[in-house]
Amino acid sequence: MTPVILHIGVLALQGAFFEHIKLLRQAVAQLRSVSEEAWNIVILEVRTANDLQCCEALIIPGGESTTVSLVAERSNLLEPLRHFVKVLRKPTWGTCAGLILLAESANRVKKGGQELIGGLDVRVNRNYFGRQTESFEADLNLAFLPKEISSDQEPFRGIFIRAPIVEKILPPASGEQKEEAVRDETVIAPAKDIIHGQGSSPVEVMATLPGRSKRLTEKLETADLDEETGDIIAVRQRNVFGTSFHPELTSDVRIHIWWLREVLNAYLRRMSSDKPKEC
Repeated sequence: MTPVILHIGVLALQGAFFEHIKLLRQAVAQLRSVSEEAWNIVILEVRTANDLQCCEALIIPGGESTTVSLVAERSNLLEPLRHFVKVLRKPTWGTCAGLILLAESANRVKKGGQELIGGLDVRVNRNYFGRQTESFEADLNLAFLPKEISSDQEPFRGIFIRAPIVEKILPPASGEQKEEAVRDETVIAPAKDIIHGQGSSPVEVMATLPGRSKRLTEKLETADLDEETGDIIAVRQRNVFGTSFHPELTSDVRIHIWWLREVLNAYLRRMSSDKPKEC
């Protein structure tokens, strides 16, 4: 089999991008040791639109979402990111701040204080779990991890640092989430043209944190949680995956391995109809 050269970018404007790169390299090495597939993955630090054009997939790391959006805008990278995610629909994974940026709606935000990329039809509640001093860790049961990745069935140790939460699953929309725009302290992502034939699909809940959100709603008047969706900490919709916790701050490569496999499958599907840009 001819080796597949796959360029995977990590947005390197601010935040834990190096930690993601480190785990990606470990995940690639582990995949090569157990798989007969030809893996030739090049990991890129993405800081410009030209960097992004080379990529078939992207990770947006944890950090300060407001800072990342501001730097992206000043670097003329915000619109290319929206095109990458919402028009080209290439695989994109956001952790913590990355989840906020990939949401179509975010609350607890002053008007004009936060730009969103969009891609996930969800409303996120920024810093829902509190300040830095209220950060915590929790064992997570991630059913989406295949048994060959998680054969020991050990829970994944999730690290939550000023973490957002998916407050509400929104109906799929091809344009702006206009009903969200009228909410107080809420910003929405702008609409992008969708390539013909690409329809909307519902958001898939990938992981929850039972119990904690219910206790917190008694303390926070700003919470507006649905009873069944208040504890959502990981979601996927078409090409976009988001987690409110930080896998990159652990030594556990299982989610990175799972995501790389998802990326390869998406890449092979694209190869049949679209030649990627040479870098």
